[in-house]
This record gives sequence, C-alpha cells and structure tokens, in this order.
Amino acid sequence: MKLSPEQLAAFDRDGYLFFPGLFSSEETKRLNEAVPELYGRREAFNVREKGSEAVRTNFAAHLYSEPFARLARHPRMVEPVRQLLGEALYMHQFKINGKMAFEGDVWQWHQDYGTWKNDDLMPTERAMNVAIFLDDVTPFNGPLMFIPGSHKRGVVDAKHDVSTTSYPLWTVDNALIAQLVERAGGKHGGIVSPLGPAGSMILFHSCLVHASGSNLSPWNRVSVYLSLCAVSNHIRRFKRPEYIAHRDFTPIDCLPDDCLLRDCAVDLPWKDGMPPSALETSIDEARKAA
Repeated sequence: MKLSPEQLAAFDRDGYLFFPGLFSSEETKRLNEAVPELYGRREAFNVREKGSEAVRTNFAAHLYSEPFARLARHPRMVEPVRQLLGEALYMHQFKINGKMAFEGDVWQWHQDYGTWKNDDLMPTERAMNVAIFLDDVTPFNGPLMFIPGSHKRGVVDAKHDVSTTSYPLWTVDNALIAQLVERAGGKHGGIVSPLGPAGSMILFHSCLVHASGSNLSPWNRVSVYLSLCAVSNHIRRFKRPEYIAHRDFTPIDCLPDDCLLRDCAVDLPWKDGMPPSALETSIDEARKAA
C-alpha cells in the first residue's frame, strides 16, 4: 500500500492519516476472536484497569498469538510507515487496548514519543503509531482525540503521571493543551476524533498530542496499537520490561496481503510462555552488579 502525494502532504500537515474500513469484516473477525483468550490470561502482559478486572492493555501479543503475529507483518500497515520514515522498521511496542464497555478509563493527553524518549532513550521521533479498530468506534465509546498539527511542535514538556490510571504516562498539562487546541482551530477543528467501522486504520506521528475519554457506553472499543520504529532509531535503554518496550531490532519482513485469511507461517517465540528475561530491566541488572 503506497501513499499518494496528497496523503503525504496531509500527514505532514495534520500528523495523521485515517483509512476507514481498510481491513475487511472477515479479517477483523479473525483478530477479534483471539482477544478473549488473550485477555483472560493472568500474566504480567495484561494490565488491568484501576480497581477492575477489565483489561486496559495487552502487550506483545504478536510474540504468542498467530493472528496478531500475522498482523504485525501486514503490508497494509508496515509499508506506509516504511514509506514515511524511509527505512526498515522494527516493532517497538505492540498493544491491544481494551476500552471496555462502562469500565474503559481515560488516556490522558500525551505524546507517545515523550514516553519513548524519557523511559527508553529512543534518540529521535522517527517512530510512528498504527491504530486498527477491532470494534466500531463511535462518539460514545471513548474514541481517540487528536490535536491536528501538534506534532509540528516537536517534543513538548510533560510530567510523569503515575496515579491517574493503572498505566503511567508522560502527560501534557492542561494549559499547553488549551494553547495547542486554539492554534489548531479551537472549536472549529482544534480537536478531531476519527470515527468508523471495525477494520479502520489510523497512522499517526509519535509527537502528535492525543488522548481518549472514558467509555461510559455499553459498547466495547478494542483497538490494536502497533508502534513501528526506524531500525537506526532503536531504543538505547531497557528501563522497561521487554514485553512493553521490545529489544529485538530485526527489520520486519512483510507477509502477503491476505495473510490474515490463510495460514501463513509465523514465529511465536513466547508461545510456551513469556521468558523470565522479558521481565528484567537494566535497573535489575544494575542492582545485581552493585
């Protein structure tokens, strides 16, 4: 899938591209069918909502689930990012976020690169997110919100919020959000929220400021988030466990375009369980050496 000159210009201007219904209902169905079993596991890679059993984020499913291992190598997702970044890519992070009905909590205003820079020492913002809807996304089930063009500001000041939700984020303060929204158009386009059917896909810049509200509706909003990084821009610090921030910088080789609909062979290194090394960090290694 190759981006047109018009799409490249729109991405440069807005910091994101939206592709409604890019994956078929059958492709999306096969991914969705794998989610309940993944969410049911009592493993470190399932982060649950504060005070709830609802899964907020499932990490690294591409290392132990065949359908998601195929998605991680899908050309409709990989090739546009490779075109935008101009080099081979590796998987920095793979998440299945569950904004579950009535229980899905907020994601505060943040830039993803802020976390990757502060926690992982990723050198520059040569990385990008891909979001794929596994459920229909409506105005009511906690959709993503973007501030168009906010990626042009580069890395903005952020604070480490470890208390609002069950997952810590480097978040942007309200005064700067108000300023960015006003510059992007205020009430007339300063915040946008792509809505669409299951199978839709969003590409967005790692410095694009975004958030999502809680899901008070009776409808789930499960999405896959794949963070692809230029190989030359790989992280330099392993402060976070490997199931969150990956340490395998091997370039991604794409599978055929119909890989979600047939049995394409994929490597599943964690299919028999997550190795102990996936829980270790450079902080643990430093303590052992002390």
